[in-house]
Amino acid sequence: MKKLTLYLFLICLFANVFSATRIKDIALFRGARDNQLFGLGVVVGLNGTGDSGKVNSALLANMAKVFNISIDSNDLKTRNSALVMVLADIPPFYKEGMRLDVTIASIGDAKSLQGGLLIQTPLYGADGQVYAVAQGNVSIGGSEVKVSANLQSKYKIVGYIPNGAIVEREIPAAFVESNNVTILLRTPDFTTAARVAQAINTTFDRKIAKAIDASSIRTEIPSAFEDDVVTFLSLIEEIEVSVDQPAKVVVNEKTGTVVFGGNVRVLDFTLAYGVFNISVKNGKVLADKQVDATVSELVTALKSLGATPQDVIAILQTMHSAGVLLADLVVM
Repeated sequence: MKKLTLYLFLICLFANVFSATRIKDIALFRGARDNQLFGLGVVVGLNGTGDSGKVNSALLANMAKVFNISIDSNDLKTRNSALVMVLADIPPFYKEGMRLDVTIASIGDAKSLQGGLLIQTPLYGADGQVYAVAQGNVSIGGSEVKVSANLQSKYKIVGYIPNGAIVEREIPAAFVESNNVTILLRTPDFTTAARVAQAINTTFDRKIAKAIDASSIRTEIPSAFEDDVVTFLSLIEEIEVSVDQPAKVVVNEKTGTVVFGGNVRVLDFTLAYGVFNISVKNGKVLADKQVDATVSELVTALKSLGATPQDVIAILQTMHSAGVLLADLVVM
């Protein structure tokens, strides 16, 4: 009864923590991580679009020996099969019998994996142990529909098998060490790490969390939860914090896309670009009306003057080179 009362008290405290994002959405617990699996397999059932080499034929001949059938690999020369790499990620805590999505990629000179079937393929971890087995029909996406002149044809030598692998061995996950758990931020940041530790300490009304660096927060497990660590971790996941991230502008030159935070600021400058003339003075964008000097307002002003996405990208790149864009610029 005491523990139930404590749980309800802690849940009530959560409502008083001013924040924007749950810890669950920005972090994970050390020891609870994905692992990559890989294997070498053969896709069969291709209609003359497979490999022209002999490697896949040799593999098929070896597979036939499992059924006590002796076949000369030279008799299996066919373009109806392809050698492929099989890849999958296994999340933490996945148990035997659970399923994983699988990615298939051609290794040889196959023209297409469309309509193919992956033969049972063991998937290995970095330690050389088999953790899953993959098999199934390969999908390369929907039918080709040309909606614009610039649309590329469907890529046919990489495919997918949804739920195509069965987990055969669990990967151990040890997330408790000396009665402590460590929270890892997906995007390291000193300010956010300090806020996470403070939010945990405020929620539990005791100093049990401490930010170790920009990405890790070590948290002591209270005695009330020593025999119920899962409940403790679930309560931590629901705590909300205000996330602080460095200013960043991301541009994609191919598509003309620009993504940025709403409050990325710029220093004073004067710009002459083609027919566009625009200035930022005393922290204000001088356009039809004076507005705060943020990237958002600057882009709005440029668009009102008729700037295209490519114009905006070129201007942002020049501003970054000139040192007046107060953010990291990522060009894709």
